[in-house]
This record gives sequence, structure tokens and C-alpha cells, in this order.
Amino acid sequence: MANDDRPLSPFHHYKPQLTSLLSFAHRLSGIALSVAAVGLVYWLLLLAEGPQALQRLAILATVPGQIVLAGVSLAFFYHLNNGIRHLFWDLGMGFELTRTYLTGWLVLVATLLMWVVFWAAVTDLPASLP
Repeated sequence: MANDDRPLSPFHHYKPQLTSLLSFAHRLSGIALSVAAVGLVYWLLLLAEGPQALQRLAILATVPGQIVLAGVSLAFFYHLNNGIRHLFWDLGMGFELTRTYLTGWLVLVATLLMWVVFWAAVTDLPASLP
């Protein structure tokens, strides 16, 4: 006879670990990049229409638009770095627990460094660029 007081999910017993959080973040960043790809296609279609059509993207110059762009670029760099980590796993490398945690932290550090360098370079662009 089954005990009705037992938990129905492992989430009642386990605290979040770096590995599980990174896995969840990898899935979320993939979803965010899929949604952003639709925006990229829209931007390319506007480019094909001409310079006047690009005025529809003026929202990206606002604070909320910049926050969205910053989030998408953060998702891109995280997904890229964690994807490289997954490629090494596909080769059978890095499954030791200490190596898994080390590479997890390296993914986070590399992501933040790439993101900061990217935005530092982008914000230094001359204002005359369209």
C-alpha cells in the first residue's frame, strides 16, 4: 500500500545546485534566442524595405528596448559558452564533479566578461551610425 504522505516531486527534497540551475538557464536562454530570432527576421525584412521602414524599430533606442537587447545578448553569450561546455561533454570530457562545477563557474564568468566587453564596444559607437 502506497504512503499518501510521500512527496510527489523531488523538488521538495533537493536544494538547487549550480548544475541544475545552469541546465535550466540553458533551456531558458535557448527559448529567448528562438523568440529573438523572430525579431531578427523582422529586422531583416525592414532592411529590405528601406531606411524609412527602420523607423518602426525606434523602440529599441528606448530604455525598455535597450533592456531587451541587453537580455538577448546576455542569453546569446550564455548559450554560446554553455553550448561549448556541452560539446566537451559530448566528447566524454568534464564529467567529474569538480570539473563540472569548475566549468559551470567558468561559463558564468566568461558570459559576463563577453557581455560587458560587447556592451562597452557597442556603447562606444559613434552617434552618427544609423
